[in-house]
Amino acid sequence: MPSFPDEVLEHVLVFLTSSQDRNSVSLVCKTWYRAEAWGRKSIFIRNMYAVSAEAVVRRFPRLRSITLKGKPRFADFNLVPPNWGADVLPWIHTIASVNPMLEELRLKRMVVTDESLELLAHFFPNFRALSLTSCEGFSTNGLAIIASKCRNLTELDLQENDIDDRGGYWLSCFPESCSSLVSLNFACLNSEVNFDVLERLVARCKCLKSLKLNKNVTLEQLQRLLVRAPQLTELGTGSYSQELKSQQFSDLETAFSNCRDLRLLSGFWEVSSLYLSAINSVCVKLTFLNFSYATLQSWELGRLIVNCPHLQRLWVLDTVEDKGLETVSSSCKDLRELRVFPADPSGQGQGYVTEKGIVAISKGCPNLKYVLYFCRQMTNSAIVRVAHNCPMLTHFRLCIMDPHRPDHQTNEPMDEAFGAIVKNCKNLQRLSLSGLLTDKTFEYLGLYAKNLQTLSVAFAGDSDKGMQYLLQGCPKLRKLEIRDSPFGDAALLSGLDRYESMRSLWMSACHVTLNGCNILAQEMPKLNVEIIKENDEDDDNRIEKLYVYRTLCGPRTDAPSFVYTL
Repeated sequence: MPSFPDEVLEHVLVFLTSSQDRNSVSLVCKTWYRAEAWGRKSIFIRNMYAVSAEAVVRRFPRLRSITLKGKPRFADFNLVPPNWGADVLPWIHTIASVNPMLEELRLKRMVVTDESLELLAHFFPNFRALSLTSCEGFSTNGLAIIASKCRNLTELDLQENDIDDRGGYWLSCFPESCSSLVSLNFACLNSEVNFDVLERLVARCKCLKSLKLNKNVTLEQLQRLLVRAPQLTELGTGSYSQELKSQQFSDLETAFSNCRDLRLLSGFWEVSSLYLSAINSVCVKLTFLNFSYATLQSWELGRLIVNCPHLQRLWVLDTVEDKGLETVSSSCKDLRELRVFPADPSGQGQGYVTEKGIVAISKGCPNLKYVLYFCRQMTNSAIVRVAHNCPMLTHFRLCIMDPHRPDHQTNEPMDEAFGAIVKNCKNLQRLSLSGLLTDKTFEYLGLYAKNLQTLSVAFAGDSDKGMQYLLQGCPKLRKLEIRDSPFGDAALLSGLDRYESMRSLWMSACHVTLNGCNILAQEMPKLNVEIIKENDEDDDNRIEKLYVYRTLCGPRTDAPSFVYTL
């Protein structure tokens, strides 16, 4: 193979934006490996414990953007104990010692302290983008430091974080010279904001494209912000429940009508249907509508959705009922993603949508690719129709509120439903199982789910055979999450030849024992086999929570006392 100077290769490789493509290129030869590593500007690490920060900065010394995930996904369901780990502070120290030119940091399910934010602002003079999703450990004091010291900040994105909210004063810490913000999201904060400060900030940032407000921003204040920033493409509103005078409502309508580039709209806490018509002027161009905070009724959604012919993504609460989804089906023919969340997240409620809603969507929206659907009941025949109507599905996440509920019409298990999904949806990448399920479901998965990468299982299966079917098939499986299922040591050990090619395995409330875990650890030394034991009174041989993941750096050094690495 002819050799090229590294500088030439770097100019060629810059056109490869896919991480998968760049990883493949790095395997060609040492020269290409070196050029790809030297030219890599961004990296996405899906498990911070799979590789050390030292190894990352050693291989990629010129990184500008790092995306990092910490805790397992079941942390979102409070199955991962507090103080489990995933602190970003050591990463910040390590990166700063080698590469002070970092510009972007995006973290998910990690511990981020005020000290971490202060060091971030101190060590990286060109820092410009911070995104925190489902993180914890910091307060608005840390945000104040970021606002005051990161003079080139273009993005501050806070999503679903557990923040010690000490007041909205932090917005006042942006210097009067700050005009660089392109994206600002503080929807997850609860405190009042100094609106005059916010208005001046928005007015200065002429390139601001995304603004997501918390519920304390009133309709009148929203109108004033829209006047200042008609260039917005994404907007998350505050509360929509205040009373407005006729002139104020007219001004709000006018402000929305002037936002000609708006494509994403979200928020609407405590929505009042009286004011939904104010956004009619922007509906025709919307591609994403997020009503996951608004308890809309079917007629309220229907009145709005008929004006959204180009909608591609829709998030709603189940209060819209089947009738609301039927209106979506007839009005939004290009819908690609539907997420229906429960109005009662505790799961105590029965839910408002059924199989009728998802069938209606599948009939009217043939381009559907992503479904997340919380419902109170389901049938096999309904999901079979969904599978036939929407063969382009890549993500199908069904959650029946009663986890053991069978087909409510035939009283049969829901095996045929998921069998139809994996048979007909050849490009399925992510699947969440729900309802009464036997080993037959897993047999279908092993036979037909050849592109499946992520699987979430709860209250499913009859025996070890179910998990064995899965691990013997599904060649592209990368992430497997199992809880409250009857899988034991035989099932666990049937994946010995698979786990190194997977990213992680989570098992909780299954039938796995310490003996089985020890065998796995002995046979697979490149895996971290972690046992989470919160209660000393538990059966010493029965494993309540097991987290297995491949790693290049051995057992982690920050494991708390209740985490045992075998």
